Amino acid sequence: MSEEFPDDVVAMVQQFIEQNHGYLSWLGVTVDEFTHDSMTLTIPFDEKLTNPTEPPTMHGGIAATLVDTAGGVALRPHLDNPLGGGVATINLNVNYLRRAAGDLTARAEVIRAGNSVGISRVTVESQTPDDETHPVAVGQGAYRLFQG
Repeated sequence: MSEEFPDDVVAMVQQFIEQNHGYLSWLGVTVDEFTHDSMTLTIPFDEKLTNPTEPPTMHGGIAATLVDTAGGVALRPHLDNPLGGGVATINLNVNYLRRAAGDLTARAEVIRAGNSVGISRVTVESQTPDDETHPVAVGQGAYRLFQG
């Protein structure tokens, strides 16, 4: 059962990204939600992140970044010390479903969090070239949990 974190936890994670994570900050990642067993992140559509298609569509690596990041951070509440412990990707699988032509929003759900390994499942949604919102990628990650 998920328990909601206070709003200041979302703001704290957002501030950490903006001040300490150059790549995610450059992508414009925003933290939309963070609960005990899930998190939602968004990357806004930006021409610099697109493939040379008409209409422009987001590069698949951006969706993969969201799958990896949301899946790993979603596991942090399961660490003995969520701020001091660590999470490292062991394996990442991303399946692309359709082209993304808008903001990418990823929702990660913790499938299992053991003492040393956690698994998250992630769905990435976006507006598609047909102007509808659909899942554009799904993924699953396995992460090493450093209880530190």
